[in-house]
Amino acid sequence: MSIRTTSSRALSPRGRTAAAVSLAAVLALTATACGDDGSGGGSEGSGKGEITLWDNNTGERRDIWAQIIKDFQKENPDIRVKYVGIPIDQVQAKYDTAIDGGGLPDVGGVTTAYLSNLVVRDVLEPVSDRIDSSGLKGKLVPTMVSGVKAAGGQGDEMYSVPTSSNNGTLWYRTDLFDAAGLEAPTSWASFYAAAEKLTAAGKNKFGYTIRGGAGSIAPAMDAMYGQSGISEFWDGDKTTVNDPKNVEALEKYVALYKKVTPSADVNNDFIKMVAQWDNGTIGMLTHNLASYQNHVEALGKEKFKGLPYPTQEDGSRVQVSNPVDGLGLFKNSKNKAAAWKLIEFAASHKSNSAWNASAGSIPANTDAAADAWIQDAEPTAAAMKALSDGSTKIVNLPYYLPDWNTISKSGNEPNFQKVLLGDMSAKDFADKLAKELNAAQAEWREQQKG
Repeated sequence: MSIRTTSSRALSPRGRTAAAVSLAAVLALTATACGDDGSGGGSEGSGKGEITLWDNNTGERRDIWAQIIKDFQKENPDIRVKYVGIPIDQVQAKYDTAIDGGGLPDVGGVTTAYLSNLVVRDVLEPVSDRIDSSGLKGKLVPTMVSGVKAAGGQGDEMYSVPTSSNNGTLWYRTDLFDAAGLEAPTSWASFYAAAEKLTAAGKNKFGYTIRGGAGSIAPAMDAMYGQSGISEFWDGDKTTVNDPKNVEALEKYVALYKKVTPSADVNNDFIKMVAQWDNGTIGMLTHNLASYQNHVEALGKEKFKGLPYPTQEDGSRVQVSNPVDGLGLFKNSKNKAAAWKLIEFAASHKSNSAWNASAGSIPANTDAAADAWIQDAEPTAAAMKALSDGSTKIVNLPYYLPDWNTISKSGNEPNFQKVLLGDMSAKDFADKLAKELNAAQAEWREQQKG
């Protein structure tokens, strides 16, 4: 067996298993890979020999990857996997450098947040046909599949195999709800009613905490589309962001600020917002599943629950998409047959479930839904059910647009703060956002023609 990695970064103590510890002696991370330099056309290869895997979010993940690689090599003794761990904040630059200068891997972790950049630069192999002829056919969460297709920007073609996703979650304090005689905030109507009833500003008690600082645009869009019921981001090549129904929904959402929320929320990013909720007497918080463990440690499982975003009165639910993590097969690999075997193995039920249990994410393999760890983590189970059973419509955000990150972050987060403070109308905010998105979409369309 050969498991080779390339860093001296210390293993995280969290989740360290005996198996992972025993592998530590043979795990050594490197900063470079020995994949193809991008100049050739690649080939299926012999299906044997060495392949290189780039993990796009190393750290605590390396333990579980070590176990998956060990299991894979036990079943495939003629294949050796070279693991390269890359910190999440460096991975896009790492790919760009490798594309420009050589050294792409055979297999690499990619998310829909930057998938389009790799597709446009023509370094990823289409994988739809491989999925259809493998054991993964019919086993991948449909909303994650559609998210990957949308992010790739090439119609129905897929350029990565989805492995996991997050989900927007409405966290609520069951102890405060019980004390107030309130039912779970499953609908938008009950959400607003609970936010008001749980607020006693003079006693520093609030019904909700709103995200006004960094990262505020996605939860605002969730509130807009979730209430309006609009299920498509585009109407032709024009965005629906400033549809009157979305503007009305945004007006209702931002009206919560300082009425049922702390005034400090205007500057709160997710770290401050989560800490404020965990340590105070605030009834509800919208944030993704990644904060689950924070809440368990601060409150214990008995004092809170998490639901997918509220439904409309008819029971339908609409949410904006979260980035979908996945594995890409690089076009210039000289051993695509072996690389695909690794991808299929990692996305299979057992491996995918174990990986997501370690990461605290939603598995892409639908067979994992019944696994014990998901049932024990009730919010994750509810999220996976919502994404898998057809009850939730996902509005796919345009991750494929080169300007998406700028528009949805530095370009408009300050304006959202102005809306909260009453210095800008919800309509003006939505119109400005729509104008920029429409221009970015038009530019992208022109690039596709070339």
